[in-house]
Amino acid sequence: MTDDVGLTATEAAVLAYEGRTWPGPGAKERAIREGLGMTPVRYYQLLNALMDDPRALAHAPGTVNRLRRIREAQRARR
Repeated sequence: MTDDVGLTATEAAVLAYEGRTWPGPGAKERAIREGLGMTPVRYYQLLNALMDDPRALAHAPGTVNRLRRIREAQRARR
């Protein structure tokens, strides 16, 4: 299943999870396992690929741009 910009339901769900705030340590990882049915490692692999996907930028520009800024700041510190 895809939405209007061509993301799969899983890709859109990953972006939605990343846009949320989480109450404490481990809550996000638990929600990823239970809600999305994937490991946190797989989630972050997919999220990293989505950060460079124009479809993701069109779907959730605020989230994608925030993640890109964080990634660039981490690269600049290295």
